[in-house]
Amino acid sequence: MSVLFAFPGQGAQRAGMLHCLPEHSSVAQTLKQAGEVLAVNPLTLDSVEALQSTRAVQLCLLIAGVAATRLLAASGWRPAMVAGLSIGAWPAAVAAQVVGFDDALRLVALRGELMQTAFPMGYGMLAVTGLNQMRLEGLIAAIHCAATPLYLANLNGDVQFVAAGHGNGLAKLETAAKAAGARACRRLELGVPSHCPLLEPAAQELRAAIARVAICRPAVPYLSVSRARLLFDAEALADDLACNMARQQRWTDAARHAWERGMRTLLELPPGRVLGELSRETFRDGKVMACEAMDLSALSPAYR
Repeated sequence: MSVLFAFPGQGAQRAGMLHCLPEHSSVAQTLKQAGEVLAVNPLTLDSVEALQSTRAVQLCLLIAGVAATRLLAASGWRPAMVAGLSIGAWPAAVAAQVVGFDDALRLVALRGELMQTAFPMGYGMLAVTGLNQMRLEGLIAAIHCAATPLYLANLNGDVQFVAAGHGNGLAKLETAAKAAGARACRRLELGVPSHCPLLEPAAQELRAAIARVAICRPAVPYLSVSRARLLFDAEALADDLACNMARQQRWTDAARHAWERGMRTLLELPPGRVLGELSRETFRDGKVMACEAMDLSALSPAYR
């Protein structure tokens, strides 16, 4: 079955997301493994208070994605391709056997720490809906300066984008976008300016750490959301995992590439349904599903 496993990025998290995973031996083993590597009970990471930490959010998204992938595999569901938005690239890489789960846990913990330390306050991201890319880029260019750095970060649809940068710049952009006819503007639940050059130093530090672990050729095709194409070379994969925090995320282009490569079902791993909703037009002649709408514990190969 031509199924794309899609792993969401930061912003999809919610309190209790690990507690909501089905009771299954594969899930229990994933939580146990995570606890042993991190030296902390992972079920303490998904409280409202804990999720104020970028490190905790990213670890929860990794653990949830890997646990759900293992549970699906136990029921006969395996991807024909994987893709992950931002931090979602990490559980996608584990699913594709590009990196081991133990190494991914350590590196994602570092990733979260680096991003949080680089910009502890005053920065963030703003979703803008209803303007085309050229119009929004013009507004961003008019605001961007040394005092209020601002960048186009996520290309989620033809008129759905995310900007990243200084909080004052984001506030100015929200005002300008609404005046220009944007249908909606929403500050995301992120305290860091992801997917822009501001995070390049942190990305290079993570890249140095990745160089010390084994990165393998994918056993399942791995679709980079930064590049909107498949990657096979270990060096390219390591670069993608390290540096996607500082690069634009092109989800729409990636979803189209998956469709062109023959994917006809998009299954979004927990939590949430954001990527599925963004992909409905691309997969209009296929199928879009979300794990949270399915009883994963009751799946069997008959449902493939």
